[in-house]
Amino acid sequence: MAGDGHIEYVMKNVKPPTYEETLDALSSLITKRTRADKSTKGDQFDVLFDYVKILDLEDSISQMKVIHVAGTKGKGSTCTFTESILRNCGFRTGLFTSPHLIDIRERFRLDGVEISGDKFLAYFWWCFERLKEKSSEDVPMPTYFRFLALLAFKIFAAEQIILLMSSVFLKYNIEAFLFAEQVEVAILEVGLGGKFDATNLVQTPIACGISSLGFDHMEILGYTLGEIAGEKAGIFKQKTPAFTVPQPAEAMGVLEERAYELEVALQVAHPLDSSLLNGLQLGLQGEHQYINAGLAVALCRTWLQKMGHYEGTYLDQANSLPEQFVKGLRTASLQGRAQIVADPFVNVEGPGDVVFYLDGAHSPESMEICGNWFSLAIKEDTQHYGSLKKQPSESSDVLNTALRGPNEFLSMNSMQILLFNCMSVRDPQLLLPRLIHACANHGVHFQKALFVPNQSVYNKVGSHALPSSDPQVDLSWQLQLEKVWKNLVHEEKESTLEESKEDCEHSMRNSETSIVFPSLPLAIKWLMDSVQQNRSVRFQVLVTGSLHLVGDVLRIIKR
Repeated sequence: MAGDGHIEYVMKNVKPPTYEETLDALSSLITKRTRADKSTKGDQFDVLFDYVKILDLEDSISQMKVIHVAGTKGKGSTCTFTESILRNCGFRTGLFTSPHLIDIRERFRLDGVEISGDKFLAYFWWCFERLKEKSSEDVPMPTYFRFLALLAFKIFAAEQIILLMSSVFLKYNIEAFLFAEQVEVAILEVGLGGKFDATNLVQTPIACGISSLGFDHMEILGYTLGEIAGEKAGIFKQKTPAFTVPQPAEAMGVLEERAYELEVALQVAHPLDSSLLNGLQLGLQGEHQYINAGLAVALCRTWLQKMGHYEGTYLDQANSLPEQFVKGLRTASLQGRAQIVADPFVNVEGPGDVVFYLDGAHSPESMEICGNWFSLAIKEDTQHYGSLKKQPSESSDVLNTALRGPNEFLSMNSMQILLFNCMSVRDPQLLLPRLIHACANHGVHFQKALFVPNQSVYNKVGSHALPSSDPQVDLSWQLQLEKVWKNLVHEEKESTLEESKEDCEHSMRNSETSIVFPSLPLAIKWLMDSVQQNRSVRFQVLVTGSLHLVGDVLRIIKR
């Protein structure tokens, strides 16, 4: 039974905490301080080791077989590819990523599946109550992300069958028998930075990876690529193998310097050659994913070698991939990254529908990558949509429209909408131009931009964590985003305001190129109403700027 990770509750008189009550307890750990504020004892890195002792995790973490990944862009995708490859090689995997989009349990995957509700509750309350019991002024309760990282370590810890009889279970008259997960490899995505991140409790990882670096969280990590690279390189450990992808010269120089200081043989993993997939596609969409896949392959090969798994000579062959690697790369999945979701309430193959293109890009570099992906994806979608129109049963008018060619069809029969929000610590004048110009280079222009506040709120976790329907909601940030957008549209006026001859397009393309909505549901309702009013138009909606926004949209359209 130990291998099943089975959890059994023996109920007595009082019900255990519910899932929503558990999320309320987790929400209590969210602070109002900015992430750059290190003024209190609880924000210091060293206190993490006190938490480790309280949770009896010293030996477990030291024995854990970890792959640790930091970076600005692509670290979550790299971790996802890595987990999928090693799972398909037959190993029990634990994956910790952030943020979650809909449910907090998404952050913890066991063998590729998010942790069950029962397991989450048992692990959560064991950790929460023990930390609460031992907390003091010098060692306060950990903050939100730190607690989640500690929880991941507890879940992944390789321990024997234990009987949990902590104060929380006695209080609720529950006996919880918890059988350890026995994870063979733990893949950890850094939350922020690297050097002072909670995941950096790991002192002896098997391999470390640094994905693409760029400008993000500058108020914490620094305002130059060198400073940012220095923080990311904080996960390097003495003589531990490390890999990175091709980087800007300034960033690469710092990574190499840190590696030299720690006697780390830093290697550059080049983008995966698509021919190695034998005609198959990566599970995560976008050309940039070949960069992340190349890093994942290098990390997996090194982990297998270091762990003594030499079966098959493919480990040393750069010109081929084993079947397990190919399957892992092909079947990897991660919500909110280059994800395409057709609205379930309309007919995808018919006229008058909407397709959501979701990508949590939130840095200048990732916005450009997002724009390229969206442009190529909608053209592929439009050509497929156009081929449906060419069937003999269709009218000659529609057939003639389809035969005008993919680019003209794109402007005549589909409409590109941007649904956007970003955190106020980010500069929209760095984000939006990169997106607009990337799309324009492919001949793609947005007819409307919709700006909304996030549906979820910063100080609550869970399905009930929705803002109140306050008619006086503060939209000052969204109005500022719209102002930036209008200035950009004015600069690009000749290319972005090309008029269409279709009446349905004319009804939408008025003097306003943007709308600010007080809530996301109102924006979604506007989209649905527009679909009904323009039955010959395919609405292609890019949702980007914030993973939180992407999660909010998924929560609504997947209901």
